[in-house]
Amino acid sequence: MPKHEAEFDYVIVGAGSAGCVLANRLTEDPNVKVAILEAGGRNKSLMLRMPAAIGDIFMQKGPANWMFQTVPQGTLDARRLYQPRGRGWGGSSAINGMLYVRGHARDYDQWRQTGLTGWGYADVLPYFKRAEHNENGGDTWRGDRGPLWVSVGPNGNPLYRAFINAGRQAGHPVTRDFNGYQQEGLGPFHLTIKDGERCSAASAYLEPAIRDRRNLTVLSHAHAMKIIIENGEARGVQYASGRMKVVKTVRARREVILSAGVFQSPQLLMLSGIGPADALRRHGISVVHDAPEIGQNLQDHFDVVMSYRCTKPITAHSFITGYRKILLGLEYLLFRTGQGRTNHVQAGAFLKSRTELDRPDIQLHFANVMLLNHQPLKTHSHGFGLHVCQLRPESRGEMRLASPDPFAAPIIDPRYLSSETDRRTIRDGVRMVREIVQQDALRMYRGPEVHPGLDVQTDSEIDAWTRQTGQSIFHPVGTVRMGADANAPVGPDLALRGVRRLRVVDASVMPTLVGGNTNAATIMIAEKAADMVRGRPPLSREEAPIAEDVAISHRVQVQRFASGTAVAFN
Repeated sequence: MPKHEAEFDYVIVGAGSAGCVLANRLTEDPNVKVAILEAGGRNKSLMLRMPAAIGDIFMQKGPANWMFQTVPQGTLDARRLYQPRGRGWGGSSAINGMLYVRGHARDYDQWRQTGLTGWGYADVLPYFKRAEHNENGGDTWRGDRGPLWVSVGPNGNPLYRAFINAGRQAGHPVTRDFNGYQQEGLGPFHLTIKDGERCSAASAYLEPAIRDRRNLTVLSHAHAMKIIIENGEARGVQYASGRMKVVKTVRARREVILSAGVFQSPQLLMLSGIGPADALRRHGISVVHDAPEIGQNLQDHFDVVMSYRCTKPITAHSFITGYRKILLGLEYLLFRTGQGRTNHVQAGAFLKSRTELDRPDIQLHFANVMLLNHQPLKTHSHGFGLHVCQLRPESRGEMRLASPDPFAAPIIDPRYLSSETDRRTIRDGVRMVREIVQQDALRMYRGPEVHPGLDVQTDSEIDAWTRQTGQSIFHPVGTVRMGADANAPVGPDLALRGVRRLRVVDASVMPTLVGGNTNAATIMIAEKAADMVRGRPPLSREEAPIAEDVAISHRVQVQRFASGTAVAFN
């Protein structure tokens, strides 16, 4: 074997959410050896473990964040939008908002209806449950034995309850669990937080496997450069190791699995000669397999943020500004107590902008701090913020190579709001928030609207404000689409068409966005893929009722879920 070359049964590229799951599940078999390559490091920083540090880690430059940017978006006044992606153990699960949201059951049934056998809600529910350790126990919809800890926020801040009650007063349902029987409505978020610490995919899956097993090797600071393809088969990965970027090779006896994420999995495929042939040739890359759709089908959740002053001194402003922020960090460091244990976004909503829709198309995130986009507003005032996220975009973008240099950032062009439906949904969401905030339940806390401000009222005024301020909420998917059709880069088994022994397992394979945060769905995909790789039969399907399918009326839902105990925080 040549110098700098090692051999394993499976080589996984990327120790993000999906890669961590695969590394754990594949090494359950003591007879296989697995290597996982990760461009970043172990991510030991206290900031990455403290939930309250969320605003600092995913919005600021550091070793745990790739900090990509889009190309100028013509629909958004030619602005470049920020695209954070996690780097290091845990990937984006190490820097995300820690909201555990699976999406709507019908999202997965829609996948199945396109021909993706085995990907309907009844098929994927057992894998969601296998991954989850819900601190309140399991039930028809929830798991309680998995490695990924899921909790309900402990914060008793009255703003959260006031927001939920205001939504009820505005005529919306209230739900106790966005991942259970009914997604639609206002309620508490479930969070990947355990004992006051972020529960990333690394802490849930990778670290226990490394601690307990000898058949797993993590190659950190290993930047994948190219997949080694011989006679139509993936045989290994060439990578640059360490600061000196020493080129090394790792071989795979069975499979290479790409889990590098929505931008870097297609980038690595293209660098390896797999992708749109004409584009590859323009970069001087020899074509191994012409796959025109790789890099296409990019979808993301677009988002605007509304902010209000609060008339009571009860918001996070009390402890995240000035010297109080230092005290918060010290208390957390020394005792693991205090407000450092929360992400400050413990309530939200999934709402329909039109009654005829079969599932919510708007997600609200309620933060007990006044926001300017994703950051606390630099002000001396208490306030609260509401993210308005459009869940089901019609807009489609693409990811392209910038150059044949494996260290160059990819070209990201989501083409946000290129559909009138997407623009209308944002307008509807802004007006729905205003209606909720004006209800009596929020009257004692409600101050003036700061953003966008009441001078923004008409469709054209809301559209202009959206173009000036709207951002991604960081849920890109779809660039290596899974499909039953021959044009889809990967099939239902996530095996790449055209190259053997090569699989893609991460958010890039989602054919369409799910209606919610994407980390839980990515972990589910990896749990299911692990059984495929190991040749094990899929978990038995589990039929679980959802509100829309049993046709319970809106009026009955409001009555059933309106009690205080239904939405109580722990």
